[in-house]
Amino acid sequence: MRVLISGASGLVGTELIRQLEARGDQPIRLVRRTAAAADELEWDPITLRLDSAALENIDAVVNLAGATTGKLPWTKAYKVELIQSRINSTQTLVNAMNAASKKPKVLVSGSASGYYGDAGDRVLTENDPRGSGFLADLASRWEETAAGVDPSIRLVLIRTTMVLSRTKGALGRLLPLLRAGIGGPLGNGKQYWAWISVVDEAAAILHLIDTQSTSGAYNLTAPEPATCKQLVDALGKALQRLTVIPVPAFALRLAFGEGADELLLCSQNMSPKRLIDSGFKFTHPTLAGAAAWVVSKN
Repeated sequence: MRVLISGASGLVGTELIRQLEARGDQPIRLVRRTAAAADELEWDPITLRLDSAALENIDAVVNLAGATTGKLPWTKAYKVELIQSRINSTQTLVNAMNAASKKPKVLVSGSASGYYGDAGDRVLTENDPRGSGFLADLASRWEETAAGVDPSIRLVLIRTTMVLSRTKGALGRLLPLLRAGIGGPLGNGKQYWAWISVVDEAAAILHLIDTQSTSGAYNLTAPEPATCKQLVDALGKALQRLTVIPVPAFALRLAFGEGADELLLCSQNMSPKRLIDSGFKFTHPTLAGAAAWVVSKN
């Protein structure tokens, strides 16, 4: 297949390209400069510019573009960037796909666990309503923009959670502290942190591309739920380090503002049952296994 990818240089995009190439498919990277290779395609999501004719030989589109929510605190200007980087990118792809004379078969478009807001201990499925807050509004608008794609194109919405990686991503700031033995849970540590390994995140996207019976929203999260404390403790155990120094909630709020409540202290106990029912098999289904993989060097 020829798979067009926005956000191709990011954590998930890089792993997705690796897995596509490993199985003999051809990833095409969207770039904001003049295309310099056969596997690149120029676009400008700021002005909504993308040549629709270039999509006529594309089988699937994966939309991962968007500024990171992990850059805290969120200033007013950065919140505008968070919105525009998602909405404009998605609208650009939707416009080009709709205008193409031969359309791609499927659009896998990004969304996020933030859609549900702070849900406490309640197990969240794709049928749960949108929550409240900036991230819930952002994810909802993101999904609504993708829903404007032509009905002949199968639409899959991936509600992505905390992506675990060995090198970067959600644990980029936390892992060095844990390695030094000075890390611990955030707040009381009882909030649920939905998580998934980057290997499973990319594999799930490929599965959803391949499985023609899938459409609509899917929670991309591991099957074993974990609280913040359980996740931090699992990483500490894998590193053979203590994780006994908590970070008080008030300190997080003082440092990071609303982002602390919506991103770090927010509780989301998400279920991947719909993904599993579609036939997906996880490489890292358990927290202990994922933690061991994260800290390993092989």
